Amino acid sequence: MQAILVEEYGGPEKLVWKEVRTPEPGPNQVRVSMRTAGVNFSDVYIRRGGGASYGAQLPFVAGREGSGVVDALGEGVTGLKIGDRVSYTGVMGSYGEMNIVPAEALIPLPEELSFEVGASFPLQGMTAHYLLHEFRQLKVGETVLIHAAAGGMGLLLCAWAKQMGMRVIGTVSSDEKAERARQAGADEIIFYTREDFAPAVLKLTSGEGAHLIIDGVGKTTFKGDLQCAAIRGNIAVFGSASGPAGSLTPADLMPRGLSLHSGTLALFTRSRDELLMRANAVLKGLNEGWLDFTPAHVFPIQEAAKAHELMESRGSTGKIILKFE
Repeated sequence: MQAILVEEYGGPEKLVWKEVRTPEPGPNQVRVSMRTAGVNFSDVYIRRGGGASYGAQLPFVAGREGSGVVDALGEGVTGLKIGDRVSYTGVMGSYGEMNIVPAEALIPLPEELSFEVGASFPLQGMTAHYLLHEFRQLKVGETVLIHAAAGGMGLLLCAWAKQMGMRVIGTVSSDEKAERARQAGADEIIFYTREDFAPAVLKLTSGEGAHLIIDGVGKTTFKGDLQCAAIRGNIAVFGSASGPAGSLTPADLMPRGLSLHSGTLALFTRSRDELLMRANAVLKGLNEGWLDFTPAHVFPIQEAAKAHELMESRGSTGKIILKFE
């Protein structure tokens, strides 16, 4: 089979399309004939040399999210058959024509959804679910602050928070991104390139602050989060696009009774039941039309390097997909 192989760490040029051995499924595993693969910043991080924490060792087939058709079943697999349409995230190897995936990690993909959507929703969709449901029992009308509101995750969070009846404040860098965030569901926009977001949040909320702050930016936003969170508010950190946040002590949280949360999707899908609960919540939003996972950019799998270049340029405002012809 053919796959995008990483044989040494480095830039996008290290993503090479070449022949590799076709894998065979072991017990409780499934071989998936890939149709699409999602491109995420973790793919860039792993390609640069951060693969150890993801279980990637050179050489490896890139990618950790995708969609396709069940091609072969390992011993002990039940509830699946050859030809079933499936999606998954969190398993290395999605940039290959075939990939081995634990059966328990597969999400059934409804016939009415495209494979492009199938590779767009698992990581971001289920991450949005745990960020909005796991840390605070939100009440209708509470304020949710979403950083980088026009990015792929930000747009999704805006739409979901609005559907839940929240007042949504989004931070963005440009007028174009502001319009995208508003269309997704943001009620108020703060241009972090023009003003300090923390005082702006306090002004918009008459001094109360945001009840839930969702931060995937990190270094440049975390200090402000502490300043503009509501009393007994919650701060959920799920990324560090600007670099790691600074040091913190319990004394930083005590004056306003704040709660700080973090984690990755893997920690919130530790059982098959939990995985399907979150996936089904995303699929429900898709079916009802208030969630949209139409990818912003689709590249042929052979052009994975171009997709990574776009990801690293921060020029995308939506999901990037690789497609197998």
